[in-house]
Formats: sequence, structure tokens, C-alpha cells
Amino acid sequence: MTVTVLAGASGFLGSALAHALTEEGHTIRQLVRRPARSADEVQWDPDAGVLPQAALEDASAVVNLGGAGMGDRRWNARYRRLIITSRVHGTALLANALAERARGGERVRFLQASAVGYYGDGGEQELTEDSPNGEGFVPSVCQAWEAAAGPAVRAGVPVAFLRTGLVLDPAAGALARMMPLLRLGLAGPLGSGRQWWAWITRADHVRAMVHLLRSEVTGPVNVSAPTPERNKDVTTTLARHLGRPAFVPAPAFGIRLVLGEFAREITASQRMVPRVLVADGFTFTAPTIDLAAEQLLG
Repeated sequence: MTVTVLAGASGFLGSALAHALTEEGHTIRQLVRRPARSADEVQWDPDAGVLPQAALEDASAVVNLGGAGMGDRRWNARYRRLIITSRVHGTALLANALAERARGGERVRFLQASAVGYYGDGGEQELTEDSPNGEGFVPSVCQAWEAAAGPAVRAGVPVAFLRTGLVLDPAAGALARMMPLLRLGLAGPLGSGRQWWAWITRADHVRAMVHLLRSEVTGPVNVSAPTPERNKDVTTTLARHLGRPAFVPAPAFGIRLVLGEFAREITASQRMVPRVLVADGFTFTAPTIDLAAEQLLG
């Protein structure tokens, strides 16, 4: 029996990963903050440092996808703290527990979420796993997020950091929010439209996580399609597959008005490429935005 412990199992990526692993015969043990409702759930409290010993019992791997959504609401001081603490507290709690097990001779595979925001605005520069971190709030969050796994890394736990790009799926996430505008022909470029977007379909992201659970890769892993695209090309390709135009630009000031500080992340240029994934033999079902649009939109 392969037991995979999953934090964030009810989320956009976590729910899809739980389904995929269950189909492969894994036993999924979900970490939940509310009282457990079934035998496959264990309640934990990252903020209070509470993780029952039974949570990691017989676990082969742990996947931590927890964290408050960056774009779920406008940022104020309170929500900025929540963005940080919801990531760092849970990661640190799991990392320390896995480090303790490693010192006892038990090495449990650990996939830890991170984000393309680690690199900040890279302009035209190609961003690989060796690229330096950027500056600003989101890069600092990603750095703290990854650093919280330090105890596990230092104890020899095989840890991979999933630096995830924009995940596309019409049923949820960013693309779901874009769909009404796309259908109306109003989903034009954001700002200049020349900024690079690192993107990946949700299906390929899940496949990449399953691949990494079997792999020996450690350290940062860029989880995005091998062909980043400029924002205007993403939106026009998606619109074309719906038979709609996409030429009405959303001005930068309008984006800031709606999204506040998060607008800076949406309009940042991040030409991220998945060198580690490709070198490890992973193949994409949607390596280009045209193939992705065909799969997602028909």
C-alpha cells in the first residue's frame, strides 16, 4: 500500500492530484484544518504547530499544496500576513516532522509547493531553476515558503520545490475567470501584452507531480510548459479556439484598480522554462498554447 499524505487536497490542484493518485492505487491521507469527517482525513493546525503522529504513519510521500490564494482578494496588511503564514507555518511543521523521521532512518519524499513568483519580473530573460530570486512581496513570500522546508532538506529528506506557473483549466482558476470575457470577445491583452507568461494545463501539472513522486529529483523544479508565451499570444490563441476576437486591451491602470497590488504579478514578465522536468524525462501532453487551447476548449 502506497500512502501519500496531501495538504491542500480540496484545492484546484490538490483535488485533481488526489483523484489521479487514487486511480493509480495510492491511499490518500488528507490533512484538514476542520475536524476530520472520514478515516482518510487527519486534522492538523499549522498555526498552533499541531500535527498528530498518525498523520505521517506509513507515508511514502507528502505533498504540500496549502496556502491562501494570491489573487483571491485585494491585499491589505492582514491578508498579506495570511498569504505568508498560511504557507510558512504548514511547510515548517511538515518539514520538522519529516526531518525527525529522517533522523530515525525513514526518508519520505516531499513535494513542496512554490511559484513562478520566486523570480519576480524577469523581463526578456529566460528563467531556469538556477536563476536568482526577484525582489518584492511575492518573491519574498516564495523564498520564505521554500526556506521553511529547510529542516527537511538539511536532514536529507528528498525535497522538490514546485515553482508553478499559470495553471490553465476552464473549470477553475485563472482561465475560468477569463472564460466569460473570452466568450464575449473582450479578453484582450493585459497591459502591454508583451509580458511573458509561464503556463501549464492542470492535467500536465498533475502529471508532473505524479512523475516527481516517482523521481529522485530534488531542489527547485519549474512546473510550466516548455514554451512560455507572451500574454497577448495566450489570450488571442484561447479566443481563436472559441471563435472570438481578443483585441480589446485591459489597461494597466484598470488592472490595478480591480486587483490592487496583485496586478503587478499579473503584468510581470516571467519567461520560465522547465529544464529540470524535461531533463528528467517528463513529456507534456500540451507543450504549446495552441495544443493546450485545443485540449481545453475544443
